[in-house]
Amino acid sequence: MIMPMAQPPTAVREMKHDDLAMVSDIERRSYEFPWSHGVFRDCLLAGYQNIVLIREDRVAGYGVLSVAAGEAHILNICVDPEFRSYGYGEKLLDEMLFRARAALVREIFLEVRPSNERAIQLYQKKGFHQVANRPAYYQANEGREDAAVFAKKLVVET
Repeated sequence: MIMPMAQPPTAVREMKHDDLAMVSDIERRSYEFPWSHGVFRDCLLAGYQNIVLIREDRVAGYGVLSVAAGEAHILNICVDPEFRSYGYGEKLLDEMLFRARAALVREIFLEVRPSNERAIQLYQKKGFHQVANRPAYYQANEGREDAAVFAKKLVVET
């Protein structure tokens, strides 16, 4: 009987300034219209909840979460193309949901390209549902692409 190979351990931690080069590299390799290094730097400076998933001393994914006024907004979540299909996107999403609950957030939102079916399946699996459509939200090769707005109510224990 062939045993499946164990995956190397991973850890999620706060994003540091030293991670920005790796995060920006993953972003550039993942998207046609990536966030710039400066946008990630500004997210750190703004005090957003910026996290990285580390695998073998290397950034394998990241997430950016904004929390304000009882709401949270997932601004970015991405896994290095080399490390997709290991459940790392779900691990990052779970960490952002945990942080939102810890901040006593009532509802969490995100935008996603309707063409990103894999991400939409993950969000739906985690209880998100589409609440709106933002016309011409994303830059695209030919004009603009809409964004599907997803939300999830978070149960806050009192």
